[in-house]
Amino acid sequence: MAGPLSFPAPAKINLYLHVTGRTEGGYHLLDSLVAFAGIHDTLTASAADKLSLAMDGPFAGDLTGGGDNLVLKAAHALAGAAGVTAGAELRLTKRLPVSSGIGGGSADAAATLIALARLWDVHLPDAQMAELALGLGADVPVCLGGRAAFMGGIGEDLTPAPALPSATLVLVNPGVALATNAVFGARTGDFGKPAGFDSAPRDAAELAAILAERDNQLTAAAVSLVPVIGDVLAALSATDGALLSRMSGSGATCFGLFAEPGQAAAAALALSAAHGDWWVKAGALEGHPARLRSPT
Repeated sequence: MAGPLSFPAPAKINLYLHVTGRTEGGYHLLDSLVAFAGIHDTLTASAADKLSLAMDGPFAGDLTGGGDNLVLKAAHALAGAAGVTAGAELRLTKRLPVSSGIGGGSADAAATLIALARLWDVHLPDAQMAELALGLGADVPVCLGGRAAFMGGIGEDLTPAPALPSATLVLVNPGVALATNAVFGARTGDFGKPAGFDSAPRDAAELAAILAERDNQLTAAAVSLVPVIGDVLAALSATDGALLSRMSGSGATCFGLFAEPGQAAAAALALSAAHGDWWVKAGALEGHPARLRSPT
């Protein structure tokens, strides 16, 4: 298939995140329920003699197109593993803020692996694709899977989550990039415990109640580095219809959980009006965004 092929790279949301330990090598062990939001970057791949990357979108200027770009790293990793000598013309439309706790770079890398596997007609075993993904970053395997999962270990241990109910998220980023390593470095206190669950929540309210018994254990560290995160969480909690507000990943993006799309849309409008310098978007909670594997 010559392309062009376009794949969405949806925002990754940590509905809860516990830090459960640390390896001898210094990596933190996690327990997290990861889902996705109906808000995404787009990765387009077309056949070409050489590998190239162009970027557009509101956050393209925050990325480098050099060798440290995760899209190019993913492309080179797949080509090397599969023995591919063909090139590809890649275009990334960057709508998600960078270094923001919602796995934008990881989702972009996962979409690149999926798009180029289709473009180059590569059929590696799932285990090998998962290993390639993990080599690119801890969040890339769950983004490659593209469905709600409990994520353990350093990101390699994935267990399918129960079906998630219909709900809508409002994502808010205060416009501050926050490095993951800095947040883990500022974290203090005891390690948490795994908190997975087996039964599917009946509705958004039950999901919120389940999540309220859990936490994002990186929040205090993130707020100590970027205090405005506390303001974002307070603003989300104060909106009408918000069932839960929480930080995603290592921040600084936070989310509010809403039962109805109309409530989320109204909250997003109110937050945008009150905080014009914040990035605010509403989108469906997607436990199984099957479109990740379907070109548009």
